[in-house]
Amino acid sequence: MAIDPVCGMRVDEKQSVGNLMHDNHTYYFCSSDCLSKFQANPARYARSSAVHTATHHTSRAVQKTEVASDRKELAKDPICGMMVNKATTLRTERGGRTYYFCSTGCQRTFESPEQELKAMKTRVMIALTGVLALAILRAGAFIALAAGATIVTWAPIPALPWFTWGMWLFILVTPVQFIGGWSFYVGAWNAIRTRSINMDFLIALGTSVAYFYSVAVLFFPEVLPVKVEERDVYFEVSAVIIAFVLLGKYMEEIIKTRSSAAVRKLLDLKPATATVVREGIEMEVPAESVMIDEVCIVRPGQKLPMDGVVLEGTSSVDESMLTGESMPVEKSPATQVIGGTINRSGMLRIRATRVGADTALAQIIRMVEEAQTSSAQIQRIADQVTAYFVPVVVGVAFIAFFGWWIAGNFPQGLLAFIAVLIIACPCALGVATPAALMVGVGNGAEAGILIRGAEILERAQSLTTVVFDKTGTLTRGEPNVTDVIPFAGNDETTVLRIAASIEAGSEHPLGEAIVRGARHRNLTLGKVDSFEAVAGHGIKGTLNGVHVLLGNRRHLKKEGVDPALAEDAMIRLESEGKTAMLVASNKTLAGVIAVADTLKPEAKDTIAELQAEGIEVVMLTGDNRRTAEAIGRELGITRVIAEVLPSDKARVIQDLQKDGKAVAMVGDGVNDAPALATAQIGIAIGSGSDVAKETGGIILVRDDVRDVVAAIRLSRATMRKIKQNLFWAFIYNTLGIPVAALGLLNPIIAAAAMALSSLSVIVNSALLKRKKLYAV
Repeated sequence: MAIDPVCGMRVDEKQSVGNLMHDNHTYYFCSSDCLSKFQANPARYARSSAVHTATHHTSRAVQKTEVASDRKELAKDPICGMMVNKATTLRTERGGRTYYFCSTGCQRTFESPEQELKAMKTRVMIALTGVLALAILRAGAFIALAAGATIVTWAPIPALPWFTWGMWLFILVTPVQFIGGWSFYVGAWNAIRTRSINMDFLIALGTSVAYFYSVAVLFFPEVLPVKVEERDVYFEVSAVIIAFVLLGKYMEEIIKTRSSAAVRKLLDLKPATATVVREGIEMEVPAESVMIDEVCIVRPGQKLPMDGVVLEGTSSVDESMLTGESMPVEKSPATQVIGGTINRSGMLRIRATRVGADTALAQIIRMVEEAQTSSAQIQRIADQVTAYFVPVVVGVAFIAFFGWWIAGNFPQGLLAFIAVLIIACPCALGVATPAALMVGVGNGAEAGILIRGAEILERAQSLTTVVFDKTGTLTRGEPNVTDVIPFAGNDETTVLRIAASIEAGSEHPLGEAIVRGARHRNLTLGKVDSFEAVAGHGIKGTLNGVHVLLGNRRHLKKEGVDPALAEDAMIRLESEGKTAMLVASNKTLAGVIAVADTLKPEAKDTIAELQAEGIEVVMLTGDNRRTAEAIGRELGITRVIAEVLPSDKARVIQDLQKDGKAVAMVGDGVNDAPALATAQIGIAIGSGSDVAKETGGIILVRDDVRDVVAAIRLSRATMRKIKQNLFWAFIYNTLGIPVAALGLLNPIIAAAAMALSSLSVIVNSALLKRKKLYAV
């Protein structure tokens, strides 16, 4: 297969409409239109095709490298949680990642869950029909006995010697064994072939022993080491085990399908096609073939195929599936848009800035999938136990069998063998963490809360302190000029013009506020030369040949300017929670400018909720102490760490950790990257479409501080479910195996218990969907 360099479609070389040689490379085309476009401008399309080809060859090389390095590595089956050998097991590529499976059943469930669920339903119906027929037949026999009609006088039983009770069981159970249980045999064969014993192997071995032992009793009794009566066949044991296990798996899949829809919903957001403008002509192409800087047309009701910038048109866009924000967001020229969102009203012309695997949607899907398949430390210990568990169980089963046989009870030994194999299936252990992560991480993704992995959940349970960066986290990050106090014969206009001129072009929120204030007053700004920013202090430069300064007290003192004249005004403004900045011109104090940032309306309630959870809240800011403490009092924060330079934020986190605190840092994800990386949990808030840039272990897509509380609650609740699941799974196996080996557990009861144990883990995990994340 080749890639058409014009439209990006895959095309069979033998069925292409033509091919061309360009720069020692042969290109194939799906249509004459694509062929003619390539001939008109080969340089443009050859470059695009080279990107596709390089990506293809790189992925092939990476895949080969992965296979070589994974020969002795284990991976976890994302469906059942079993540990498998990467080098020898089944695998599926999706979204640039490789997933490994213990059986074809798990692989089919991953690749097409709806079809596998339908096929499983058919197998369950066959198994249950056979079991129901056995129950009816047995009930009929008891009724006949009770009525004294054990022998129907008119039935020619002597003429039908083959139609005994055992023969009826054989006829009814055989379809159950080989149709209902076919998936277990396929899985067992793969386990033998890949030398990794799995659940299918145990079930297939246990039920086959029961079935073929019964066949031997019925047809070849002379081959058995002891004499066994026909009434002692175990056909019903085999059938009921298969029925119970299939029914349990079917119910598990139904619950998992309903509980883990997050990734599937995200995948469904991807549009199949896109309308692009190529050489002035609108054409519909596969969405994955859109190239960077191409112009796309998105009409009302359509999904955006890529991330980009609006060139023309205005509309409202539904971003709820990505951000959790229910209200549509207005879009106009120069605004950013996210792929996978839905255009609600007007038509938009959009220039593509990120396509394919680089889009925000693809990054979120990859992040959620990685988190759902990650392992907590507690689960890794369980996985190590499971790796040795299955071979040990098979050994225990054989010991129980031979022990009972030596004791003179061959049938009981057979039952103990089957019961041990069935009760010991480590399904509940394997699925304990994946089931909880699938629901918890999925719920978070639907609410715009992205959790990077299970290790983040483990840290969340021991969290004692949450540190908030002030600007843009607790405040709106959109400050305004509130006061201008002139000195040395200057007026307010002059002071504001000096400050705005030196701040022109600044991306700092305080600088933008000063420039915005000057423009509201229609002031003309001057050109500044020799501009220099001093981190954590202020800025300086030359305006019309005059040396000017803007910053805090330390900044002016360092430059030889005495700020004492403005001290009373500074104290008053700072006590009101405003950020006061000093302006100096030509080594003389010119004035004071105060800027205030409004608090987010939900910030105070968020702080109160965290404190109610027993978590200490700390505010970290570069503001002076008076301003910071005034804001802290308004929010109810008792511990405020002020006058911290950006480069020192990580050190402050380290100091808190040295005091024995488990710290979460909440910041904007880019400016606060070192502090986020230093904390036990970094929470990046207001990430929007830039999720790939974030350092945080928890990423909040929305700019809503309430999501901090929701993320911590969800993390702790998910970890509690993981621990509960592992506890009950370990207890189940620990108690069940010795009971089965001692012959005190009927294999049918063992099958029911095994199915219920896995089902209980799934149900317990599904209850996470009911977890209340928000106070209102």
